[in-house]
Amino acid sequence: MERRSFIRNAGLTGVLAAGVAPAIVHAQANIRWRMASSFPKSLDTIFGAADVFAKKVGEMTGGKFQISVHPGGELMPPFGVVDGVQNGTVEMAHTAPYYFFGKDPTFALGTAIPFGLNSRQMTAWMMEGNGLKLMREFYAQYSIVNFPGGNTGAQMGGWYRKEIKSLADVKGLKFRVGGFAGEVIRRMGGVPQNIPGGEIYQALEKGTIDAAEWIGPYDDLKLGFNKVAPVYHYPGWWEGGPQLDFFINSKAYEGLSAEYKAIVETAAAYAHVDMQAKYDGRNPAALKQLVAQKVQLKPLPKDVMDAAFKTSMALYDELSASNPNWKKVYSDYANFRRDQNMWFRFTEAQFDRYMQSANLQGAKV
Repeated sequence: MERRSFIRNAGLTGVLAAGVAPAIVHAQANIRWRMASSFPKSLDTIFGAADVFAKKVGEMTGGKFQISVHPGGELMPPFGVVDGVQNGTVEMAHTAPYYFFGKDPTFALGTAIPFGLNSRQMTAWMMEGNGLKLMREFYAQYSIVNFPGGNTGAQMGGWYRKEIKSLADVKGLKFRVGGFAGEVIRRMGGVPQNIPGGEIYQALEKGTIDAAEWIGPYDDLKLGFNKVAPVYHYPGWWEGGPQLDFFINSKAYEGLSAEYKAIVETAAAYAHVDMQAKYDGRNPAALKQLVAQKVQLKPLPKDVMDAAFKTSMALYDELSASNPNWKKVYSDYANFRRDQNMWFRFTEAQFDRYMQSANLQGAKV
């Protein structure tokens, strides 16, 4: 059987299990790439996904395909990675696409939009729906091929120097908020700030900003936000399931053999699942530590949530009327979101509500 036909029929996992991979990899050239991250190295979960990906690629190629990972600011600014990949300064990047909504709001659909998909729904849209196809068509304008590269799950609503008690408290609030959600905050009367993760603590400490969101308990505890802002609001309505991406320069990607392309796809899928597992596994213990340190956990008021929802939906209608890229992708995204929430309403939501109200402390095993 011809080798590539065998790979297509058996699949990469079968090839590896059969011991054929070493012969295939042996025929490939040695390759060295650089990957620029938008995140600081201290965050072993979100930055770590890039390390996980690079390690898997190295392992599956017997060390012939090496990718060095560089934290935000080492090779280029954290928010400069799209330009870096597009112009070929680096072969690839690991980032949150919504950081680049200023280039085109459609970037935000690759990560998360306010009141969008949760993490499972986002993966389903990408892998089973039209998400990956549509986003790749969009990213082709920037000479980028993307692969899902992790998800944090639903995030917290951020750290505040003073509690938000009503919508009136959002007026004039200098709020570090990632990506597209900043426009919603602005329309609600706030003052959004787009600050890289490694610079948030200093801005909060100095009072340059009044509040900041990042991800959730595990990373937030490491960054020490509770030391400078005592109120921890929830939920992060702007990030119900934010996806990270691996961005690869299209010429660099097309220069890979079919086998190396399959390895890249497999390593990205592994890193994607690994990140979500780490956040889900580590956030509960971190939340307990924060509460023990007298952090004030507070739900966001209903009038804030209602105003954010109404403002978000109006913004999406405006963009659909003015931006062809957005309209093409969002119309499919919105239809998928509608059906997913119908389904989750009868299954996940009902089960989760029951389990979260059950007396698990008293359960016997």
